[in-house]
Amino acid sequence: MIGFEYYNPAKIIFGEESEQKLEGLLADYGVKSLLLVYSGEFIQTLGIYDVIHSATEKLGIQLLENGDVVPNPSIALVRKLVALGKEANVDFVLAVGGGSAIDTAKAVALGIPYDGDVWDFFEKGINPGSVLPLGVIATTASSGSETSNAAILSNGDWKLGFEDDRIIPKFAIMNPRFTAGLPAYQTNVGIADVLSHLLERYFSDEKYSDTTDYLIEGAIRALLVNADKLLENQQDINARGEIQWLASVAHGGFLDAGRSADWGSHRIEHELSAQYNITHGEGMAIVFVAWIKYIATKKPWRAALLASRVFGIDAYNYSEEERAYALAEKIADVFHKLGLKQSLTELGIGTKDFAVMAARATRNGPVGHYVPLDATAIEEILTLAL
Repeated sequence: MIGFEYYNPAKIIFGEESEQKLEGLLADYGVKSLLLVYSGEFIQTLGIYDVIHSATEKLGIQLLENGDVVPNPSIALVRKLVALGKEANVDFVLAVGGGSAIDTAKAVALGIPYDGDVWDFFEKGINPGSVLPLGVIATTASSGSETSNAAILSNGDWKLGFEDDRIIPKFAIMNPRFTAGLPAYQTNVGIADVLSHLLERYFSDEKYSDTTDYLIEGAIRALLVNADKLLENQQDINARGEIQWLASVAHGGFLDAGRSADWGSHRIEHELSAQYNITHGEGMAIVFVAWIKYIATKKPWRAALLASRVFGIDAYNYSEEERAYALAEKIADVFHKLGLKQSLTELGIGTKDFAVMAARATRNGPVGHYVPLDATAIEEILTLAL
């Protein structure tokens, strides 16, 4: 086990009617001017908007809002909201929704106190002088951004991430009932996203991190059990609660303890979603299976371990490489049950842009820690994903 520091100050308010705690939370932070960031009309349908409006009205908080967030959020909207926030002296940002709304809010919280262009944080890795506080009302179970220190944005050509503990939300309100009205597809790509975060953390070259290994294996088991429950009954609120909590567990930093996660697959998918605007969870479902097939002949031991411990593939009868390939099949079966695409071909994606995407992904050197990937390796993985 390698040394580590774990820090996550996000206050989690979980359960039915947890949104009713919002007024007290805003009062605790002494909010005077709040920018609400969301996507579409669902916050009215779910009654969330009324809760926010009531809380801000009672506390005398100026409320500004924008509902223009889209999947794979763009820097253009962030720049617009930063300008609005500066003009209105916004001192708190509230995101309602999933990863796209939350990452947009994180970028806005970075940009309002900053004198330069907010894209500097993502492109140049600038250390922020200060960051506005932000909170979240989560309405999906997918990215885990509600308790993470990361944000992902696109400028149309590049999809880049930024990490800093100061963009961890101050609080995350999670009412599983808010996820019950999601279309099955959105629920299922969210499950794929959660699984991808667990897998990225499992694939570590650290051989002595048993506690974290077993925690991740248990989380994967719990995710698969509850995914099956939702396939039988989309309104199973207990299963939705388990998966919403797992989304945060998977990406809140705790499962990084004692190890270095891989993240090579995410770098590949970020290029795909930047190039083709595909849904991240579905992209990960395709890329991760191809990545496991690729590493099966390079360094199979981690995949073999997971295949045996979670999926029961006998270590005595099958080699590490065979178990790694078996894991790829098992993971593919999970995504197939979720009704997700199984190949880039099904998404209408061919080989034309493979070299360009591979070069972009590796512009600062190889990506991934368990098996470092250069541009040639990324093209091989994309080919396996066809």
